[in-house]
Amino acid sequence: MNELSVLLGYLNMPWHLAGVATSPLELVSFILSVATVWLNIRQSHWGWLFAIISSATYGLVFFGSRLYGDMALQLVFIAVSFFGWHQWLHGDDSHERLPVSTLDARARWLAAAAWLAGFALLAWFLKSYTDTDVPNSDGFLTAGSLVGQLLLSRKKVENWHVWIIVDVLYVALYLHKHLVLTAVLYAVFVGMAVIGLRAWSSDGASGRMALE
Repeated sequence: MNELSVLLGYLNMPWHLAGVATSPLELVSFILSVATVWLNIRQSHWGWLFAIISSATYGLVFFGSRLYGDMALQLVFIAVSFFGWHQWLHGDDSHERLPVSTLDARARWLAAAAWLAGFALLAWFLKSYTDTDVPNSDGFLTAGSLVGQLLLSRKKVENWHVWIIVDVLYVALYLHKHLVLTAVLYAVFVGMAVIGLRAWSSDGASGRMALE
C-alpha cells in the first residue's frame, strides 16, 4: 500500500508544461484520450481499448481533485467500453459490425429524460455523501457523459451532439478546478466532436441511401 501511495504521489507530482500546470498522470491521460476520440471518429474498434486505459488513469486524476462524480464515471466508462467494443464488432441483428444510425424522435426524448433523471440523482448523491464543491456541475456532466457514452456504444450519430454540449461545459469546470491541461483537452474534444458529427452524419446518410 505504501509503495502504491508513493507511485501515485509521483504520478500526480506537479509539473509545468509550456507554462501549464499538470502532472505526469494527467499528461498521459490527455494523450490517451485524444487517441481514443480520434479512433472513435474513424470508427476503429481499438478506440475502446484506449478508452479503458484512459478512463483508468483519469479516474486517479479526478480522485485527487475531489471530482467524485467524474471519478465514478470513469469506472462506468470502463464497463461500457467493454460493452461498446463488443457492440461495434458484433452488434447488429446479423452479428456483423455495427453500422452508424440515428435515433428516432421517441428515443431522443428518452435520452433527454435519462440525462435529467441522472442529473437529479447524482447531484443529490454528491451533495449528501461527498465533500465535492461542485455537486450540480459534476452531476449534470456525469449524467450527460453516461448518455453520450451509451449512444456512442450503439453508434448513434446523436452521441456527438451530447459530447459537444458536455465538452464545452467541462472546459469551464476543469478551469475552475485548476486542471488546465484537461480543460485544453476538452476544448480539443469540442473540435473533434464537431468533426465526428460531420463524418458520422455523412456515413449514416450514405448507409440510408444504400438501403433505399
